[in-house]
Amino acid sequence: MNHSFDDRHDRTAALDAAAIREAYRRWAGWYDSSFGSISAVAQRRAVGEVNRLPGRDVLEVGVGTGLALPHYAAEKRIVGIDLSVDMLKQARRRVAAKGLHTVQNLMEMDAEATEFPDASFDIAVAMFVASVVPNPRKLLAEMRRVVRPGGKIMFLNHFAAGRGPRWWVERAMAPASRALGWHPDFAIGALFAPEDLATVTLRSMPPLGIFTLACLPN
Repeated sequence: MNHSFDDRHDRTAALDAAAIREAYRRWAGWYDSSFGSISAVAQRRAVGEVNRLPGRDVLEVGVGTGLALPHYAAEKRIVGIDLSVDMLKQARRRVAAKGLHTVQNLMEMDAEATEFPDASFDIAVAMFVASVVPNPRKLLAEMRRVVRPGGKIMFLNHFAAGRGPRWWVERAMAPASRALGWHPDFAIGALFAPEDLATVTLRSMPPLGIFTLACLPN
């Protein structure tokens, strides 16, 4: 019997909220010096794209330890959300230490079911979140709900290779997704429906193009 990627994703250890919290509780103390060091350049470039967009009100979904927060332009107003209390503690320390007046609030919240009214933001950006949440398309739908018509939705993420050596590595790592806190074999089709892929803009990000910045209009 043939199965779509979405079927396989549902059957193979989809990350629930408890798994996410536990993974990032373990990572909170050393996230910046491990994955954070690998993703820093890509995050800065993603924030640079946000800064070039019109609109002031920005939602950062999965703000983590706040690595990206110092790079937003002074005229932006940032609200960050995350499911991990431990990561948010780190982010709040960063905001206080650096005096980041652009940051309006940091909140514990489920990215798939936020508490914001419709059309609250001009831009929503999710960095390294789509491959963590249990239902990526529900995440996309929620970001669409809270972004104003004409606004922008952005994802910075790793998407699985279609072939080659990297594909084999990603497949080998997939059974450890619960411990890692993300899906190494996360396919772009798990987030975007075919009609979304017709409008989304994709750009490879460093290092070595392993991350992708996806931007689509709301």
